[in-house]
Amino acid sequence: MKRFLRGVAILWVVFRYGLDGLVLDSFQKPWLRMISRVVSIGRNLDAPRGQRLREALERLGPIFVKFGQVLSTRRDLLPADIADELARLQDRVPPFDPDVAMATIERAFRRPVDEVFTSFDRTPVASASIAQVHFATLRDRQGVEREVAVKVLRPGMLPVIEKDLSLMRMMAGWVENLSADGKRLKPREVVAEFDNYLHDELDLVREAANAAQLRRNMQGLDLVLIPEIFWDFCHAEVMVMQRMNGVPISQIDRLREAGVDIPKLARDGVTIFFTQVFRDGFFHADMHPGNIQVSLDPATFGRYISLDFGIVGTLTEVDKEYLAQNFVAFFRRDYKRVAELHIESGWVPPETRVNDLESAIRAVCEPYFDRPLKEISLGMVLMRLFQTSRRFHVEIQPQLVLLQKTLLNIEGLGRELDPELDLWSTAKPFLEKWMLEQMGPQRLWRELRAEAPHYAKLIPELPRLVYDALRQRPADQQQVLRELLDAQKRTNRLLQSIIYGGVGFVLGLLAMQLFMRIRVF
Repeated sequence: MKRFLRGVAILWVVFRYGLDGLVLDSFQKPWLRMISRVVSIGRNLDAPRGQRLREALERLGPIFVKFGQVLSTRRDLLPADIADELARLQDRVPPFDPDVAMATIERAFRRPVDEVFTSFDRTPVASASIAQVHFATLRDRQGVEREVAVKVLRPGMLPVIEKDLSLMRMMAGWVENLSADGKRLKPREVVAEFDNYLHDELDLVREAANAAQLRRNMQGLDLVLIPEIFWDFCHAEVMVMQRMNGVPISQIDRLREAGVDIPKLARDGVTIFFTQVFRDGFFHADMHPGNIQVSLDPATFGRYISLDFGIVGTLTEVDKEYLAQNFVAFFRRDYKRVAELHIESGWVPPETRVNDLESAIRAVCEPYFDRPLKEISLGMVLMRLFQTSRRFHVEIQPQLVLLQKTLLNIEGLGRELDPELDLWSTAKPFLEKWMLEQMGPQRLWRELRAEAPHYAKLIPELPRLVYDALRQRPADQQQVLRELLDAQKRTNRLLQSIIYGGVGFVLGLLAMQLFMRIRVF
């Protein structure tokens, strides 16, 4: 009954904001289009379709808001106007009861909150669709009092998520079976991707591990601060981390008044992103302004502060190699090689003509090479490449979708900080150095060092192996040759038998035919 009532509520919101028209208009069946026109009579649907979709998702609740945020990253599947509107979705979720948060903490650690923390602020400082954050203080293993931030999962999230996800899967099946573009849009795969994101975010231990890995990776860069994780106080529903004091990066005027070098801040953001992606293959994939602050502490003045590590992206060595070859080809304007890489990787159907794909990619990229570098927008290039990908049915990989989405976030944030930011020229020296490391002698040396333990074990045995090979007795070699010759003779006799039998069978048929003709005559 609850699922039925939830379905009715969703259908009412769909009708209220005219989303039924968006779906029905994409169908090829005339009677469905006629239904769309009839049901739209008497409703005020003057607002753009993207705005209506965004407002409907906000009305349906935090799970659908999160779905819209994830869907906004799939610009390879969505029209530009809808993707831009969905990108405006924010978690405007009221906090839940502090008593419930304290009960969750006590259940996780099996002791009262007063025994876990020396002080605990009941008023949450941040609230989102999945969890909310409280400030507190505790004593660490050394007995030092530390200021911490306590992230507590919203109660009862899993049943709500499973209920809404089941409805999403059902609706995705309808769209895929009825819509003309249903198979290309892959609604079931999008819902499955959203399912993975949500379940990952519901495990705060996983988020804590992501934060710890990023903190280790970024230690030597001195450009970004990652909170320390207190593992003695981490649970699937509760995560305790170092309290970070900073100014939200969206408050540019306040940062400028404090003396922060805004253009340098924009360049540092690009450096952080490309370091995480191409050096480490492990990057923060949710870098919107709500998750980024800037430190004003004298010891760390002007450094970024990263928060919320529920979504991270990873790249394998194969992904890095693919990206390296693509960047090299783009820098050389070798669009044919780019097209060949897409086909070799299986992203494009094998029957795709290389010349057609090469021509389409050239039409996207070539105009930007003749402009001043500061006028080149990687975001615009990606948008046009997404349009091309839809035409050629390119299979977009999830890990690279996160990369593309984060790149767009970085470029948008950088241009907000510094409108003169040249993302391409800022990133190009880093990429050229990285490509040299990936494809040059440095990579060979790095792989040799990685294989050194294996070589160290093999080298001491090498003289003995050579000695045994040289001291091998001729009699042993003759025995091996004798066995090979015997096997060859058996094979030859078998072939001769087959040939002789075949020839005899043919001669027998000819003799029988001749005998029958003579007898008839």
